[in-house]
Amino acid sequence: MTVDAPSRPALAERQARVAVAVLFFTNGALFANLLPRYPQIKADLGMSNAVYGLAVAAFPAGAIAAGLAAGAAIRRLGSARAAVLGTLLTGAGILAAGLADSVALLAGALFLAGAMDAVTDVAQNAHGLRVQRRYGRSIINSFHAIWSIGAVAGGSMAAAAIALGLSRGQHLTISAVVFAVAACVALRYCLSGPESEPATAPESDGRVDRAAGHETAARRRTVYVLAALVLIATAGTLVEDAGSSWATLYLSGSLHASVTLAAFGYIALVGAQFIGRIIGDRLVDRFGQRTVARAGGLITAAGMGLALAVPSVPGTILGFAAAGFGVATLVPAAMHEADELPGLKPGSGLAIVSWLMRLGFLASPPIVGLVTDATSLRVGLLVVPLAGLLALLLAGVLRNGNTSGRPGT
Repeated sequence: MTVDAPSRPALAERQARVAVAVLFFTNGALFANLLPRYPQIKADLGMSNAVYGLAVAAFPAGAIAAGLAAGAAIRRLGSARAAVLGTLLTGAGILAAGLADSVALLAGALFLAGAMDAVTDVAQNAHGLRVQRRYGRSIINSFHAIWSIGAVAGGSMAAAAIALGLSRGQHLTISAVVFAVAACVALRYCLSGPESEPATAPESDGRVDRAAGHETAARRRTVYVLAALVLIATAGTLVEDAGSSWATLYLSGSLHASVTLAAFGYIALVGAQFIGRIIGDRLVDRFGQRTVARAGGLITAAGMGLALAVPSVPGTILGFAAAGFGVATLVPAAMHEADELPGLKPGSGLAIVSWLMRLGFLASPPIVGLVTDATSLRVGLLVVPLAGLLALLLAGVLRNGNTSGRPGT
């Protein structure tokens, strides 16, 4: 395989890359500012655990409800404007959630924030992929790494605000204003003009395959690839959720690690995932999306599979680290491929993958919980190596060409 060497990006492309990075950072930081405030909100509203769980579930519910609207928003407003508008409304929803004086208002505000977060997520990825096509090489993984930095920064902001004794209203107003200004400034440097059409335009397919049978086969191929991409992205989110929801419980409960040591399961997964995304673009440019995804699936399955087969505290922490590193590029790869699918309107493939991926995120915890109740958490965590195997098996739908929208040879 040979790929044309990309020329040095022009100033407009470099500015647009920084602008998209700001949008990803802002998206990660906004919601992370609210999370450390949840215990105080729960206490102030006198919520039981069950009511609290239902209330905070409004955020992913809003994301699922609005997820498919993201494509229409991108086509109407453009990906950059849709991302910034979504950011402004997400910040407003989070502020309203922090100020809510009833459970109903809290749930409603979180529903709004989740819905707008879903639009922002799809739109910023769509614009990031526009910039990537201009660059002629992979840069999308670095944006997802910057999102992780934003989440850490947002959580740190919240911790500092609590330590300084700022009220929720003061703290979340500052957060909303700061990141709204950042997003609006970033918009000025985003790419202008109409949204880029996928490189493999549906019209070309129609000219080449004029027979109705060929067109039907092409549509079936698109549906098959889209379904596979959803499963690849879901495999990545399943591993992320296993780390955030179950790693600490498994290490402290089943393996009797100390509370401090048990926290390193999730830390190892997120840290390794961050490293994987930082170097992921270079790996993708060197070896291709398909090869990197297959290697990542194998690392995830082998690393966590061995950790579960021979349980120990150090081995399990290393297993979660291997899983985080292995799935680092899966979601960006699935989004990139979905954005290039022929026969779909601009933004539609990306919106569908993001929407169904969120459904998997929502379904994962209760499924693992049911398996755990019936057997053990060790068995429930088999979802991690199984997700790695799923990525390994389905990675064939990803291309090993370049990421500019021009086919490699």
